[in-house]
Amino acid sequence: MNVVQTWLMELASGIGKFFLNPLVYWTLFLSMVVGYKRIKKERQHFGLKIFDIFSEWKNTWPLSIIFGVVISMITIGAGLVVSKDTIILLAVVTILLSLSMRLTLLSPVYTIGITFLLLLLAPVVLENQSFITMDLLNGANFTGLSLLFALLIVAEAFLLKRHNRNGTFPDMELGRRGTWIGIHHIKKMTLIPFFVLIPSGPLTSIASFWPYISVGDDSYSLVLVPFLMGFDHTVRSELPEKAVNRLAYPLRILGLAVLLLSAGSMFIGWLALAAIVTGIIGREFINFKHRRFDQSKAPFFTQNARGIQVLAVVPGTPADRLGILVGETITKVNGKKIDRVEQFYYALQDSGAFFKLQIRGDNGEVRFVQSALYEEDHHELGIITAVGHLRESQLA
Repeated sequence: MNVVQTWLMELASGIGKFFLNPLVYWTLFLSMVVGYKRIKKERQHFGLKIFDIFSEWKNTWPLSIIFGVVISMITIGAGLVVSKDTIILLAVVTILLSLSMRLTLLSPVYTIGITFLLLLLAPVVLENQSFITMDLLNGANFTGLSLLFALLIVAEAFLLKRHNRNGTFPDMELGRRGTWIGIHHIKKMTLIPFFVLIPSGPLTSIASFWPYISVGDDSYSLVLVPFLMGFDHTVRSELPEKAVNRLAYPLRILGLAVLLLSAGSMFIGWLALAAIVTGIIGREFINFKHRRFDQSKAPFFTQNARGIQVLAVVPGTPADRLGILVGETITKVNGKKIDRVEQFYYALQDSGAFFKLQIRGDNGEVRFVQSALYEEDHHELGIITAVGHLRESQLA
């Protein structure tokens, strides 16, 4: 009974320590800054805010909590012990990388990878100076870090996969021919909370093999660690939905390969470094392959003679409720063929408060949607194109 009470007390204490970590509050601040910068660009290119300020963070919590529970079960079950210095260094590295405002640098291959390499090189650096004590950053658990590294790469792959078709962020840029083209950002950030053991505390060994991944102490405490994760992939030449599939699958395979190497490091220590190097090189190769493929193809979101192509749909608008999808092409309005934004504008103007759209999907199939525009729709049709956005208020 005393053992159960001790564990419950440590769980409560570990959760409390979560809110003492400055990374929690930095993540909230970073989310607002990233969202504000995106909204500023949306208004610059399209004249309105498309997604709200916390959209990079939205709909990530369920998966983050699930992975947090899974990782906690693995780390506690294996008795993974991480020093306080390692947790502090990881938070510092994450915050420093996030100052660039590039969510790509918040992949675990960079945050944990750089932390691992700093811990590995710390003894060499510290022994050649006299300002910092030699015991700083001692007790690094390289096997444990490589295991977390692998698990969080797999988590990143699953988070990347959880993008719906209308959930990526539109943008504009000048193409090679000097004309504006539409692009999309596959972009998310989230905070994954998971438990690890730290040296010293009321918890003692519960089995002969536990803790298996330790730094040599006899007693331990629990702490809930916040891990900030993010990514940002630019897509120009295809539907973002297809790019998600091309990126998520190899990333998942990479995570599993790194997981095997990190598991092997329990028996052969240098495999922990091999796992880190494999993860960094593998992630860079995936990014390189994506960029090369994307740049080798013609832009997908451009003005064309087939109709008005949908670059984005504003959430909560009539277009959203009608199920209009990113990448579809509006070819007719109330039976009138259109191929320019101006034609779309005049066709809607003639339709009054009711409209019927003929839409061609990316698979070539044609479907029809129809609706009325109501006052409570805030005068927004909600269709964003590569050459502008379409509002009912423009019809007045």
